[in-house]
Amino acid sequence: MTMSEVELEHEPSTTPPKAPRSATWGLTWHGVRTVAVLELRQRVRSTRWIVALIVWFVVVGGITLLTSGAISALSSGEAFGARPSNGPLLFGAVTFLVLGLGLLVTPTLASTGINGDRNAGTLATLQVTLLTPAEIAAGKLLAAWAAACAFLVASLPFLGIALALGGTPGTALLRVIILIAVLLAAVCGIGLGFSALTARTAGSTVLTFLTVAALTLLTPILFGLTYPSISRTQTVEVSTVPQDWTGEVDVECEVSVQQRTVAHTERTWWLLGLNPFVVLADGAGTTEYTRFSGNDNDPLGAIRDGVRELRAGPAIPLDECWTDQTSVDDRIEAASRTPVWPWGLAVTVLLGAGGFVVAVRRLHVPTRTLARGTRVA
Repeated sequence: MTMSEVELEHEPSTTPPKAPRSATWGLTWHGVRTVAVLELRQRVRSTRWIVALIVWFVVVGGITLLTSGAISALSSGEAFGARPSNGPLLFGAVTFLVLGLGLLVTPTLASTGINGDRNAGTLATLQVTLLTPAEIAAGKLLAAWAAACAFLVASLPFLGIALALGGTPGTALLRVIILIAVLLAAVCGIGLGFSALTARTAGSTVLTFLTVAALTLLTPILFGLTYPSISRTQTVEVSTVPQDWTGEVDVECEVSVQQRTVAHTERTWWLLGLNPFVVLADGAGTTEYTRFSGNDNDPLGAIRDGVRELRAGPAIPLDECWTDQTSVDDRIEAASRTPVWPWGLAVTVLLGAGGFVVAVRRLHVPTRTLARGTRVA
């Protein structure tokens, strides 16, 4: 080996070392757990979180007892007739109450996780450690989701009371808990993303609330507004009772050709499928699909069957022969068995995953640009 080769071998390289591929997206359970424990300890030390949990328990319990009493009073009246079981009605009411309150509380748990720490000057302390941005974001997401699930756990006794009244399968409680937990996790991801994008905590909280409001309130409004645009006047076959029908049960229906306004809801059903309450009702699995089951005290089943029929679209010929309600068109019944909840749940989870990805990218150091007035350390 010549002297020049030795000098080249020992000459320091002028190329800067490349960061490891896992510097941003590297994940270890130790790192995620460390951040999550720090976040949870900070929440536990705050009395506001404890007070909120107690208020949640009292509110859910009080509304459950009031609803149970009102349902019992109505069902015991002679004018309303006797009902086989009030369990499904109470179970649906408590389920929607827990989801609704959860969608109101969860945005405040995750939408201040990053910009709140940045404003307090504690985020930079985490960023200069060996923790990767993915570990910091995942830890904050896990802590916010655990706090949201604490409210869900506090509601389990009241869901159990509704289940104990009968009329609801035991698997419905497990499915409801899993669906609500996944929806709350997605909302936590959305809030975390807005927390990384905005400098002020109020702005990220408002944006998270607006996103939740768009999923819960805007989707049925848009479905109603688009209803006239999907309605067409067309010539269709209509199955009706004969004109000389005298009221007998066994009668053969007549098929005639008429001009009717038909709404093709198979084009816009997905707007309702995005709604978290529709996702929960469709995925709860409270009763088997029967169009005329007579079980009119199951709100979850009624919403599920209604949205699935909207997805199937109009049944042609139109069935207006109501002498035999058990004769349901096989095509509509088969199409209505197709679940809707995977569509809405997948979109919500994708929104949450997008928020998590945004948070990881915004936590990467060094940061090229920061909003004016943003505190670094």
